[in-house]
Amino acid sequence: MLAAEQPFDVLVIGGGITGAGIALDAQTRGLRTALIDMQDFAAGTSSRSTKLVHGGLRYLKQLEIGVVAEVGKERAIVYENGPHVTTPEWMLLPIYTGGTFGRFSTSLGLRVYDFLAGVKRKERRKMLSKDATVVKEPLLKRDGMKGGGYYVEYRTDDARLTIEVMKKAVELGASAVSYVRADGFIYDGQGKAAGVKMTDLISGVTGEIRARKIINAAGPWVDTLREKDGSKKGKTLHLTKGVHLVFDRKRFPLTQAIYFDTPDGRMVFAIPREGKTYIGTTDTNYQSDIASPRMTESDLTYILAAANFMFPTLKLKPADVESSWAGLRPLIHQEGKDPSEISRKDEIFISESGLISMAGGKLTGYRKMAETVVDKTAAQLAAEGYTHIGPSGTKTMPISGGNIGGSERFPGYVTRMTEAGVRAGLEETEARRLASRFGSNMTTVLSLMDDAKKESAARGIPLGVMAELLYAIRYEMTVKPIDFWIRRTGSLLFDRARVVKWKGSVHAYMADAFRWSSVQSAQYREELEKELEFAVTAVKQDESDNT
Repeated sequence: MLAAEQPFDVLVIGGGITGAGIALDAQTRGLRTALIDMQDFAAGTSSRSTKLVHGGLRYLKQLEIGVVAEVGKERAIVYENGPHVTTPEWMLLPIYTGGTFGRFSTSLGLRVYDFLAGVKRKERRKMLSKDATVVKEPLLKRDGMKGGGYYVEYRTDDARLTIEVMKKAVELGASAVSYVRADGFIYDGQGKAAGVKMTDLISGVTGEIRARKIINAAGPWVDTLREKDGSKKGKTLHLTKGVHLVFDRKRFPLTQAIYFDTPDGRMVFAIPREGKTYIGTTDTNYQSDIASPRMTESDLTYILAAANFMFPTLKLKPADVESSWAGLRPLIHQEGKDPSEISRKDEIFISESGLISMAGGKLTGYRKMAETVVDKTAAQLAAEGYTHIGPSGTKTMPISGGNIGGSERFPGYVTRMTEAGVRAGLEETEARRLASRFGSNMTTVLSLMDDAKKESAARGIPLGVMAELLYAIRYEMTVKPIDFWIRRTGSLLFDRARVVKWKGSVHAYMADAFRWSSVQSAQYREELEKELEFAVTAVKQDESDNT
């Protein structure tokens, strides 16, 4: 639980990528910053995206030129500041007769896209013939194919991106605590929000935290907090749900990331990753449990139909799904628009109490969104006589793990750290995986190897898993097994067998390390089992959702 004798300058509510970005930006300006989240960091939307830091080509079609230009430029910044969590991914857009994009419109659109996004020369779009398109991805259906557009997007680990941004904020002096819920606001004599009543959901302890400015960056819960503040009026959130399915590469042997038309005119991604292929997303209205969006039978049917339409030789079935995830997009409501048509533009709401709420936006634009909202916050503080507020320092600031001298030096760095990992006792493939995942923090991981070896031998947990677990607990505020298996490692999504094999041993270690009661231990074990079940089980369509 956070405690402070003096009020913080800024309190951020919400530990997703937007909140983490705001905390980092505010702290770089010399503002004393705190952040709370009622779940694990990135447990909401920020671990449930399509896992792309991308410019949003489809927004060009909707003439959202400003969105394309801003996030297109931002993706390069995100990449340079964190090459260990973001990597370029050549994307193939196959062109078909009667499809969303024709050959001319695709060529023109991608050229404009390159211009707006300031794309590097070596990553600019290429137009491919039908034969060249088939060579890139033989699984694509041939009927009606006219060729393809080839351009670069950026693939990311969204949860780890969030964690690394948060860690950088904390490294610079911010305070951040997970599993702390904001129960209500505290107001001063003028009716201005001056703090938050909160509950530590692990210990049950309640308390208060005071701050000069409070920023509501709670994603899907933004309107929930506005209601608590009595300021939910005017524009409101419109939640839409996106579902992704994961297949083993042997069953869905995709070699090339694809962005393709569905029969109903939407666009879907299919992306190879870590020996798997994942595909999505859906885009449906959502009005059910915000904390636990689920894959429904209609979601499953829709994505399988889209996959089998574009990759007809696969004949994918529900039993082929290894894992899945469902996430919510907190968009700004626009009357009369379908979910896929609603703008992804971010907006800032300032209530009469002074509560500042940030809603909408895209993962790619998190840094610029944070800069914008902290600009407004800093201006308010300056008007109130607060001095010594510096400019934003995040544009060229490496996030945690990104201190390797830029993206060009990252491959060489991984090679050196892989060699160091092997010398420390790791197998080469595991050393390379960890070096690629942790970037410059790999040196800290290696400093834990003596402890990891002892625990590995005592508990029969593989050395790599043990090293990752120790780092997650000691340096990444991992509190529960679900934090480790979903947000810190991504294993529940992309390596289910690893979770199933080692979940008991990892649980036992964490139970001892945190001295869980039998009740806590049972609760956390059940949480993980539910997540494992949810990932492969579709539920019937909730009546409150409108697809």
